[in-house]
Amino acid sequence: MLKELKKDTLSKLIYFIPKDKHSVEDVKEILNNHPEIEFVSLVGIDLRGNDTDEKIPSSVFLEDIDTFIQTGIQTDGSSVVLDNIATLNDAKVEIIPDKDVDWFVDYNFQNSNDETHLPVGTLRIPSFLVHNGNRVCSRSILKKSIDNFKKEILGLLCKNTAVLNSVGIEDCDEIKEIVLTSATELEFWVNTPEDKADEEKLSTSQNLKEQYWKRTQGTVRTALEKSIYLMEKYGVNPEMGHKEVGGITSVINSRGKSNHVMEQLEIDWKYSDAIQAADNELIIRNLVNDVFKHYGLEVTFAAKPIEGVAGSGEHTHLGVAAKLSNGKIVNLFSPSDMNAEYASPIGFGALMGILKNYEMLNPFVTSSNDALNRLKPGFEAPICIVSSLGKSVDNPSRNRSILVGLIRDLENPLATRFELRAPNPMSNTYIIIAASYQVMLDGIKYAVENKKTSKELEIEFSKKSGEITGYLEKHREYRSEEDVFEFYTEEQRNNLFGTPPKTVWENAKNFILHENKKKALTYNDVFTEQTIDSFRQSIINQWLRELKDRIISENMEIVRSCKKAHFEDVTDLDIVNWQKIHTLRCYLMKDKTDEKSLFTRIRDSIDEQDYDLVSTLQVEMNEKIKLLKELYITYKKNLF
Repeated sequence: MLKELKKDTLSKLIYFIPKDKHSVEDVKEILNNHPEIEFVSLVGIDLRGNDTDEKIPSSVFLEDIDTFIQTGIQTDGSSVVLDNIATLNDAKVEIIPDKDVDWFVDYNFQNSNDETHLPVGTLRIPSFLVHNGNRVCSRSILKKSIDNFKKEILGLLCKNTAVLNSVGIEDCDEIKEIVLTSATELEFWVNTPEDKADEEKLSTSQNLKEQYWKRTQGTVRTALEKSIYLMEKYGVNPEMGHKEVGGITSVINSRGKSNHVMEQLEIDWKYSDAIQAADNELIIRNLVNDVFKHYGLEVTFAAKPIEGVAGSGEHTHLGVAAKLSNGKIVNLFSPSDMNAEYASPIGFGALMGILKNYEMLNPFVTSSNDALNRLKPGFEAPICIVSSLGKSVDNPSRNRSILVGLIRDLENPLATRFELRAPNPMSNTYIIIAASYQVMLDGIKYAVENKKTSKELEIEFSKKSGEITGYLEKHREYRSEEDVFEFYTEEQRNNLFGTPPKTVWENAKNFILHENKKKALTYNDVFTEQTIDSFRQSIINQWLRELKDRIISENMEIVRSCKKAHFEDVTDLDIVNWQKIHTLRCYLMKDKTDEKSLFTRIRDSIDEQDYDLVSTLQVEMNEKIKLLKELYITYKKNLF
């Protein structure tokens, strides 16, 4: 067993196989020279973002390596989430390697190879999921989106010289390649096992900003440093790791070990091409989890693991550039004069496409109860379909209350990009990036085909509610340079930017309520009706199972934990406070002969498939549980 992650050991390992080393001969040589790589796993990403991980002994893989690399392996629909595609009577799914990306080696630091005494590795090969000859996975949708975007943008540019000139390119023939760049970052909570969160202490520490960007200590520091070191080995170019806003100070025990760790951290790395960016995130998430566990720490990538405290986001950055024949890179979102315009016509079109069609993008971004728990007013979590440009061209915006940020650096046009702030660490990055580029393309087509200038698009983007424009919706506004949570009331926000969904069901219904916007996703068959329907069904199924089998059960424990605690020195206030609590407990959980509790009514509505009612009752339950916890805290504070 490996006791420490020593650098002399780690330096002997091979961490990835680049895409130019995927020939049968190269792979054979690498596996034969590294017997510590004992397994091979073909990694397909289903529509919910789950990755497959089957352990094929390297010896078996090498015996038939040609077949494995060319045609992959087979599984059935029970292994992956492909609702209404891989059905019980048609369940065969093929997992076929993607030879055009880097392949990573995943190491088990708790197990060592008998021959080399190095950690046992698994070569993880990113792969496509294929059903009846059709690629049906998140990876394949992203690849189709990338190919479609590149082809369409090049065609649009070549037909419109004015737009081409607006980004500083004279002739279409200069363009060698369209490049899509993406990046995410990883926020996560770390704690010592079995320690329970003290929400009140965490909230106080957060409000006092006691943790944000402070110095890490002890095992947390070691694990963070080791994670960043290994990220460099994997070639994903880490930029920084730091404490986030959430957490409380840990305690050192008599043996010098950290106890009661409860901290929020963030790790950032440089951008890559779109598919590699999604692959990088997957390997980093696994790496961070393994390293911190090696040091006795638990990691959660949940969006909102602790109610009342900052959740974990995963801002997704989206960029588009042209690589010219002379090697120069031109950012297609940047205007030729950064001091005169906020963005190019392509940049404005992309931003408008995201915001106009966000009802189609949002179900992919916010597809779980956990994700929706994070996206509530406050905590810098975006809920409004709105963006900002900056109060002037020479004053770039850093408005953290908006959904999509225009990131620009006056001194560096290559840095211009969009930051989608709603995703979280458990979001399916493959499918979010794919959908984002599809809806961006919808807006870009409008801007370019109608020969719109940056000034004209800025005016349209800055429209007021009630104004009619060529692309954006009449009764919406899309730009605000104010803090949208402080400047507007909830009613104003809902009227101007749309009412945000409160449940998974409300979000999933957008595919039906905004049917006219679906064409942005299905353009050139990047998303199909089948894949959209499959994704929609999968998030509804997960919502119902989680609500019935987990959330209600957890809330029952909260109700049971709110026990009567006054016995001596009782005041009339104690009696009143307790009565409010007990009445609410009974309403939530206690059935009567003539009246059912809220929990029972939710279960019955699920069984009856009345999902509108389930959604309404879930919102009520969330509000009542929050009120119960607040009442109980107030009650306990008045007791000796």
